Amino acid sequence: MSEPNADLVEQVRAHYAAAATAVTAAGTGALTVLEDAGCCSPASCSGLDGEVEVGFGSTLYSSEEQGELPAQAVAASLGCGNPLMVAELAAGERVLDLGSGGGIDVLLSARRVGPTGFAYGVDMTDEMLELARANAARAGATNVEFLKGRIEDVPLPDASIDVVISNCVINLSVDKPAVLAEMHRVLAPGGRIGISDVVAEDDVTVADRADRGSYVGCVAGALSRGEYLEGLAAAGFVEASVSFTHEVAPGMHSAIIRAAKPVKS
Repeated sequence: MSEPNADLVEQVRAHYAAAATAVTAAGTGALTVLEDAGCCSPASCSGLDGEVEVGFGSTLYSSEEQGELPAQAVAASLGCGNPLMVAELAAGERVLDLGSGGGIDVLLSARRVGPTGFAYGVDMTDEMLELARANAARAGATNVEFLKGRIEDVPLPDASIDVVISNCVINLSVDKPAVLAEMHRVLAPGGRIGISDVVAEDDVTVADRADRGSYVGCVAGALSRGEYLEGLAAAGFVEASVSFTHEVAPGMHSAIIRAAKPVKS
């Protein structure tokens, strides 16, 4: 028997597989190929033709950050934020990026945590994993590992991670409570999350979200602020907050989500 929403999962996988394939095919010219590929697409996020929204994609990374990485890693950034700005990574920490795509946040995390730390990426798309591993090799990164898996079922042990990050991916999941529960499971006591995601205002209905953007474009599947906070609390997180940064569609915002796993349960 097929899983619920299997067709939607396949739409997401195929969409981002195509994005990875486009970057790989473009090689060093990759920075120009992804205007319509993902969350950075004006068609999928704002419904308008023209330039890519400033609030999406590689434009959210500083020139210094972009300069640290291969062009293919920068081009494959399809997110709605820069989770490293809020994760406050420290040397020696173990970091997990959910939905790691082409690897930009994993590679930047690996530099922040240094040789005594480690950065993992989990992605369900073979093409993205191949691209991310190639980008890690280009960057000479040795303290990274990219794992195939679903963010609803992370292939890592309990309490093995200090910080979970994610960039505009949780909204793509068809089982968000499972994702939040997995984040809590893999975090060590006292661990934290620093996530960028698209979040709806509380008065924007599920139907309204679908009208304002596609599922693969990171809008239709977004949680509201209240739903996010309730879900984090249900998963066992404390000190949770959802802070809007900028509007990406009417009533829909790029947001920073923070929370912590209690030191003692």
